[in-house]
Amino acid sequence: GCGIILFSAVLGLIVFYLLWTYLCKRPRLPPGPTPLPIIGNLLEVKNGQMAKTLMELGKKYGSVYTFYFGLHPVVVFYGYEAVKEALVDHGDDFIGRGRQPTVDRVFEGYGLIASEGNRWRQLKRFTLTTLRNFGVGKRTIEYRIKEECSSIVQELTSYNGRQFDPAIIISKAVSNVICSVVFGRRFQYDDARFHRMLDIFYETFELMSSTWGQVQDMIPMIMNHIPGPHQKITTLLEELNDFVTEQVKLNQQTLDEQDPRDYIDCFLLKMQEEKDNPESEFTMRNLILTLNNLFFAGGETVSTTLKHGFLVLLKYPDIQAKIHKEMDDVIGRDRTPNIEDRNRMPYTDAVIHEIQRFSNVIPMNAPHSATRDTVFRGYTIPKVSDEMVILYILRKELSY
Repeated sequence: GCGIILFSAVLGLIVFYLLWTYLCKRPRLPPGPTPLPIIGNLLEVKNGQMAKTLMELGKKYGSVYTFYFGLHPVVVFYGYEAVKEALVDHGDDFIGRGRQPTVDRVFEGYGLIASEGNRWRQLKRFTLTTLRNFGVGKRTIEYRIKEECSSIVQELTSYNGRQFDPAIIISKAVSNVICSVVFGRRFQYDDARFHRMLDIFYETFELMSSTWGQVQDMIPMIMNHIPGPHQKITTLLEELNDFVTEQVKLNQQTLDEQDPRDYIDCFLLKMQEEKDNPESEFTMRNLILTLNNLFFAGGETVSTTLKHGFLVLLKYPDIQAKIHKEMDDVIGRDRTPNIEDRNRMPYTDAVIHEIQRFSNVIPMNAPHSATRDTVFRGYTIPKVSDEMVILYILRKELSY
C-alpha cells in the first residue's frame, strides 16, 4: 500500500544521498576499498584483526590510502617514508587528535590523551615537568624500580618451586612503579583494590581489541545503542576513575603545600595556584582522567612488552645464555644492575631493542586528525579528517 511506497521512497532517498555524499561531495582523498553506506569498510575487517587488515590493504592500495570507519574517512599511512613525511614533514598539519569513540564516551576531550589544543599543551607540559621532577628519566626512578624488583624476588621465592603465573606479578610490579610516582606509594601484591585495578586494565584492553570494540569504533552511532560486551568498556573506565578519585581524596586530606609527595599533590597545588584563571585546564576532571591515562599508557604497554620478552627468551635459550654471561662479566653476582651498566652491555641492550621491535605491542598509533585542509602526495586531506599510522610495518620493513 501507500505505507510501503512511502517507506521505499524514503529508503531510496537515504541511499541516494549517502552515495552522492561518498562519490560526489568528498574531496580528492587517496584511493581505497569502496565503502558501503552506513558501515563503510567494516566488512573488510576479518576476525576483528584491524591492524592485519590495514596492512593487507596497504599492500594493495599503496603507502597512502583511505579506509572508511562507518561514514568517517580515515587516511592510513603505510610504510616508513609515508609515515615520516606525514608525521615529521607535515607534523603541524596532522597534530590534531583523532576520534576514539570507544573511550571518548568517558573522556569527552579531557585528560592528556583525549585532549588537544591549549588543554593538551597545558597538561602535557605540566605532566612532563612533574614526572621528571619525580625521577622519570633520572636516577631517582632507578631506585623505585630496584625497590620493586626486590619485592618481585620475594614474591617469586614465596612460591618455593610451585607453579605460578609470572604475567600477574609483572603487571603488579610495573603498575607499582607508576603508583609510586603518581600516588606516592606502592601497593602490597595481595591488596584487593590493587588486584581489581589490574583486572580493569586487562578486561578493558581485551574488550577494546575485540571484534565488538573495533566495530564500535567504526560505527559508534549504531553500536552505542546495541547491547553487547562493548558496553562494559564505559563501566570499567568509570570504575577506574572511581579508584583514582579515592586516591586523590586521600591526598587532599594530607596535602602539604611545602612538601608535595607525588604527581597528585603537584596537580592539586597547581589547581590552587590557577583557581582564578578562567583559561586554566587544571581542574579535578582533567586530573582524574590524566591519571587514568598515565596508568593505561605506562602500565599495560610496559608489562606486555616484558611478558613478550620472557617468552622470546624461553624460545631462544642460546640468547638467554649470552645475556646471562654478559651480566656475569659486567655486573657480577654481588650487586644489582645500574643504568650505567647499559653502555658496557651492548648485547643485552640490542636484545631489549629487538624484543620491542619484534613484540609489536602497539601495531597502530592513536589516530591523529588534520588541523587544516592539507595536500599530501597530490591528494586533498580535509580538516578534521582522521589519520592512522601502521607502526607494525615500520618494525618489519626489510629495507630498514
